[in-house]
Amino acid sequence: MEENYKSFTIGQFANMHGINKKTLMWYDEIGLFKPADIDSENGYRRYNYMQSSVLETILLLRELDLPINEIQNFMKNRSAESLEILLKDKISELDKKIAHLKELKNTVLNHHRNMTTLMTMNLHEITIVEKEERSLITVDISGDISFDKEVETVMAETRAAGLRRLHDASYGTMIAAEDLYKGKFNNYSKLFIDMPFPVKQEGLHLQRGGKYLRAFYKGAWEGLPLKYQEILDYAKKHGLKLTDFSYETGINENVIDKIEDYVTQIEIPVCI
Repeated sequence: MEENYKSFTIGQFANMHGINKKTLMWYDEIGLFKPADIDSENGYRRYNYMQSSVLETILLLRELDLPINEIQNFMKNRSAESLEILLKDKISELDKKIAHLKELKNTVLNHHRNMTTLMTMNLHEITIVEKEERSLITVDISGDISFDKEVETVMAETRAAGLRRLHDASYGTMIAAEDLYKGKFNNYSKLFIDMPFPVKQEGLHLQRGGKYLRAFYKGAWEGLPLKYQEILDYAKKHGLKLTDFSYETGINENVIDKIEDYVTQIEIPVCI
């Protein structure tokens, strides 16, 4: 018997394609994929080699989340043209899913880094770290803008940049280094949004790479000025010049219920 017409039992054929034989029985019942032959004496289903490519096409479409009724319609009128159109649409969907998974991975990595930092940080320690250059979305703020308006603006910016969920990005506030030297510890000038994926748009804020002074503060925000005075004293003692902006980020919002437990990470670029 030629290989193309070699006969297989339902178990053998299912095993060849990595599926359960009950799947083949179901496909037969709904008319999607029938055996090449059914033994008239015992009712056993038999399949041949030529049916493999047809089954693999069905399995591929199932893996692409195509509904059964759409697969049935396609199989009744399948052609090179119809398959090309169908696969072109699915390639576009896969590209979107891959992009989303990459964004999701970056979001998860950021949360994981924050949790690792929480478990290893020393609240009383000030350190110097190296940071890579980042492009941030920023929103100007002032005492004249209400909190509700700030939130509305941030949400508009993140959606315009293609963010699916608000908390997929990291958010924080910025104080100019020159204001810190003037003792204006509450003079926040910008909110920043650190997206989990590169953003291509005009007017992005460049957070330069290089050495940063890093410190942590636990508690309500009203106590942050004391931490900034400590930072200024540390910088003076070690001959460091604070530059650009201070970047504040909350790193434990998703694991606390009280503002007293809130941990703020402060990072400020320095010149040595």
